[in-house]
Amino acid sequence: MNDALLEIHNFLPCRTPQQWIDNALANQDLMLIDHAHCEKKAASTALSLMYRYVDNTDLLNKMSRLAREELRHFEQVLAIMEKRGVRYAHLTPARYAAGLRKEVRAEDPGRLVDVLIVGAIIEARSCERFAALAPHLDEKLSEFYNGLLKSEARHYRDYLDLAEQAAGEPVEHRIDSFLELERQLIESPDTEFRFHSGPVWPCEVGIGGS
Repeated sequence: MNDALLEIHNFLPCRTPQQWIDNALANQDLMLIDHAHCEKKAASTALSLMYRYVDNTDLLNKMSRLAREELRHFEQVLAIMEKRGVRYAHLTPARYAAGLRKEVRAEDPGRLVDVLIVGAIIEARSCERFAALAPHLDEKLSEFYNGLLKSEARHYRDYLDLAEQAAGEPVEHRIDSFLELERQLIESPDTEFRFHSGPVWPCEVGIGGS
């Protein structure tokens, strides 16, 4: 295990449940569709931060790089889907990101700190799930997911560094609060499979309009 992944495992409150991995392997087309949506949303989040906090040079630089990388990942997922005959489609959103963001404070600087912490957690969970899935996937998809680990781990660290910078002090108490919420979202049963869903019992496919 590389140092970045070990740090991710130490940061997150729990590992992905085996049932979710089983769900993903049984619904790989759906997994890819939602993965593409996740990459696009990640780029959108980075751009929205750039528009809102125009006087934060460090944030602007890191989010600009992150947005470019996430859009490149989006393009790569679309290319993989095209080769596999998987059609990109609208999906109903997972409860995961909305569940985390409901605890974000309304006013700055607390709002920015919390949004950045949520971003760090989402990137860390993505990294953990890529690593958990890779050994079970075909060679090409496994290689792609393993290749994403480095950038996702860096995005997680960038978000955390920016959160501490925005707060002007350690933010462990806020991180711990969001991590406990994340653990509940990851471990509790979900109604439909998504890349960041909890385990689905039984395994279900959930494609629908959003």
